[in-house]
Amino acid sequence: MSPADRAALARRAAAAGADVADSRFRTVIDVERKGAKTDVVTQADRDAQTAVVETIADASPDDVIVGEEAETRETVPDRGSAWVIDPIDGTNNYVRGTRTWATAVAAVEDGEAVAAATNLPALEDVYWTDGEATYLNGDSVTVSERTDPEACVVAPTMWWDFDDRGQFERACAAVLERFGDIRRIGCAQAELAAVADGSLDGVVTNVRPHPWDTMAGVSMIRAAGGTVTDLSGDRWRHDSAGLVASNGRIHDAVLAAARDIGPVDADGPA
Repeated sequence: MSPADRAALARRAAAAGADVADSRFRTVIDVERKGAKTDVVTQADRDAQTAVVETIADASPDDVIVGEEAETRETVPDRGSAWVIDPIDGTNNYVRGTRTWATAVAAVEDGEAVAAATNLPALEDVYWTDGEATYLNGDSVTVSERTDPEACVVAPTMWWDFDDRGQFERACAAVLERFGDIRRIGCAQAELAAVADGSLDGVVTNVRPHPWDTMAGVSMIRAAGGTVTDLSGDRWRHDSAGLVASNGRIHDAVLAAARDIGPVDADGPA
């Protein structure tokens, strides 16, 4: 399957999941907790994942599927073709009626995303990449050209639960000490897509993120001209420690902010 074909399938699969989730949005739905009080799931998550999986399986039945919900693999293979999916990224936003949530699908080859789509149906925004360029609603987008950290907006992403709330405090302080403003959006894929289109200048966390929260957005940033590393400044991959994303021009400052947060935290939700 060519990169263009993978990108097209990612878009179809993300749209299928987004349509299911959007049909339940702002309706009465049961909310379950997986563990922490902020780690929630709904039947809409499961049904949206089913729609994504079925769309991919119809076109490419032998590929591995990695996903957040049950009945999919949780680790990304280092060899071969795979798909990494998140049926509803930003479920806390979703259940509260906040529009910023997404269905994200990344096509992966030998552990690297080669195409992806992130569909935010409540905002009527669809991002996608074929690995060469990144698009928003059909128009090519690029990372911002800002070079002055004090003119930049950076988002601390993922989540620090109550036992690690001091790290969240340090993350906010590290951003506010260096940059013009801070955002907390509650949907990692939306934050990463915003770096790709230039509406955010950076995203930072010391949490080791799940691949379904990140791989689609990371591929979009890179194709849009940005930089994504781990806390050591090395190229980010799906099993890296922390995540530091930027327009590339302010990356040293974003990396310094990430290192101020503290050592790598455990896996955490967006």
